[in-house]
Amino acid sequence: MQKILDAIMANELTEVGSLPVPDAYRAVTVHADEVDMFDGLTAADKDPRKSLHVEEVATPELGPGEALVAVMASAINYNTVWTSIFEPLDTFGFLRRYGKTSPLAKRHDLPYHVVGSDLAGVVLRTGPGVNAWQPGDQVVAHCLSVELEHPDGHGDTMLDPEQRIWGFETNFGGLAELALVKANQLMPKPAHLTWEEAASPGLVNSTAYRQLVSTNGANMKQGDIVLIWGASGGLGSYATQFALNGGATPVCVVSSPEKAELCRAMGAELIIDRNAEGYRFWSDENTQDPKEWKRFGARIRELTGGEDPDIVFEHPGRETFGASVFVTRRGGTIVTCASTSGYMHSYDNRYLWMNLKSIVGSHFANYREAWEANRLIARGRIHPTVSKVYPLAQTGQAAHDVHRNAHQGKVGVLCLAPQEGLGVTDHELRNKLLSQINRFRGV
Repeated sequence: MQKILDAIMANELTEVGSLPVPDAYRAVTVHADEVDMFDGLTAADKDPRKSLHVEEVATPELGPGEALVAVMASAINYNTVWTSIFEPLDTFGFLRRYGKTSPLAKRHDLPYHVVGSDLAGVVLRTGPGVNAWQPGDQVVAHCLSVELEHPDGHGDTMLDPEQRIWGFETNFGGLAELALVKANQLMPKPAHLTWEEAASPGLVNSTAYRQLVSTNGANMKQGDIVLIWGASGGLGSYATQFALNGGATPVCVVSSPEKAELCRAMGAELIIDRNAEGYRFWSDENTQDPKEWKRFGARIRELTGGEDPDIVFEHPGRETFGASVFVTRRGGTIVTCASTSGYMHSYDNRYLWMNLKSIVGSHFANYREAWEANRLIARGRIHPTVSKVYPLAQTGQAAHDVHRNAHQGKVGVLCLAPQEGLGVTDHELRNKLLSQINRFRGV
């Protein structure tokens, strides 16, 4: 790996295709024989630092339509937390099912799972049938792995029955020195960003784009009021930026003064610190409190001059979903992509059906949506929100931060990159945008 890294650091990118690919590489893994290690513990007590391992694994065979990438940096997403605590189920079931679909897919069915659904790096090798990408190309990857052998996937690849999230439902993910991806996951690395900045938007930026902007999601328009849960986090920070850039008005819900300040740095003005204002949507484990829904709705109208949200950008799930349905305006949309506080949602259906509201499910993004989201990053219209960066050896701690909600924006991980701040090739654009880049990193 050292020769490959030396060539990348020396910007001799045309040389990497001629360098030998190592037989093994360092990667972050979970082990199949440890899936029961947290039995009896609550989700909050499960510790990713105990289940995530940094170890040498064998380099996978390169197949048709695939690329092998030297990973300079990656990032933590909540799906890595789920994998690390084996909730809602262990991911080895995904790998076993995928392995049964073809001889090539069988490579993924291993007693270890290399995790991670983001990367920024350099293409080392491409398989047969790959023409758009060459060794030496600087790339980022979006995390949709799809076979495209079913007709349902050709209108929207997210509807393909064989679509999977790379590094979560497939093996050989991005929290590693090397990663195996399909060539149609690759996109150009934004030239004004460092490796760790470029790695961080992939999954969350594309997810937020589809969920909020795309016609497949909420189809946000100018003038919309958009309530954004976790607005300073890895997902919500991009939703906040899309709302601001698209002529909408974000109402940002956060959990601390520091997170509120990051939203202000992004340009948001309407902010609710839910902890400071003491919202408790559940009076006990089994009972929601509609009075708190009403108090929350009144606070939103106070901020917006009497308007309810046209769109609620949902991802906490169980804890907040009842409130989200209640506060959405008549005819409005609750668009949901995750359930980080629990999957079993409960809400008062009267407020949905009698007020003609819609619940829209949204999951990641197709290649076109991911490409458009990345294009906005490359043009400097949307900025990465990296709060902290760890070396690969401390990925467990990075995942622990996300699990404990002790982060703002994204948490990055350096893989092959020896330090932060490397990888910028368009210094003119970076200098032009530097104050914004620093502001979005909380500097």
